[in-house]
Amino acid sequence: MTKEKSITLYDLQLASGCTISPFVWRTKYALKHKGFDIDIVPGGFTGILDRTGGRSERVPVIVDDGKWVLDSWLIAEYLDETYPDRPMLFEGPAMKNLTRFLGNWLWKTAIGPWFTCYIQDYHDLSLPQDHDYVRRTRESMLGGRKLEDVQAGREDRLPLVPPKLEPLRQLLREAPWIGGETPNFADYECLSVFLWTASVATTPPLTEDDPLRDWLDRGFDLFDGLGRHPGLHTLFGLKLRPGDPEPFETPGRGLSAAPVNRGPGTTPMPTGRAYDEEED
Repeated sequence: MTKEKSITLYDLQLASGCTISPFVWRTKYALKHKGFDIDIVPGGFTGILDRTGGRSERVPVIVDDGKWVLDSWLIAEYLDETYPDRPMLFEGPAMKNLTRFLGNWLWKTAIGPWFTCYIQDYHDLSLPQDHDYVRRTRESMLGGRKLEDVQAGREDRLPLVPPKLEPLRQLLREAPWIGGETPNFADYECLSVFLWTASVATTPPLTEDDPLRDWLDRGFDLFDGLGRHPGLHTLFGLKLRPGDPEPFETPGRGLSAAPVNRGPGTTPMPTGRAYDEEED
């Protein structure tokens, strides 16, 4: 590996100093994966154009030896192309396509509904000078509805999200990381969704016993606890009420992906209502 060096990263922060942008989070992980120190330029939602010298209205932005690179995906590609001697973020076009698919699926499955569950918190936790901007732009994004009205009733919506994360749980039952034995950009893409959620989740979105906890804890602990900022909230502790759906599947019950056939006794037929009801 080449000599250690620092790359400048323009951040997007809440009043606590915690990163809120999932795109910045994945770039932080990408830089650490490649072995770089990070020189953070702090800031909130307003003033990005001034901070970047008129180069960008959005972050992340990095500066590497005077070269400016915008957009988290383009930054990841740049890092692999420029530093192929360091650990790769992607292993070929197929991994890029898989990563895009996972990111798009998780964005729609989790960030979409969680955004409405935490949108007032999102506003309240932002820097004071950003409050007007956040309210104006997010209420416009939400069709003119007030943030307080959008977030109201989240106790009914939060329990609906965990069951939809089952494909991710099943994937992580087969290997410790989405990238296999070691994490790669697909892990960082998905971890960034939960890091964004933890930055604003004043009430937990996942139950204490969610099987995703192991992967999330290990992911947040990577690179000397990169995802352990004190401004982050816990993701675990969602309290279910009678009538709420089961938050995750118990292995061996219900309709799930077939286990690997390793010989007799390794592929039992699942049991549960989906299979038993015809015999009732």
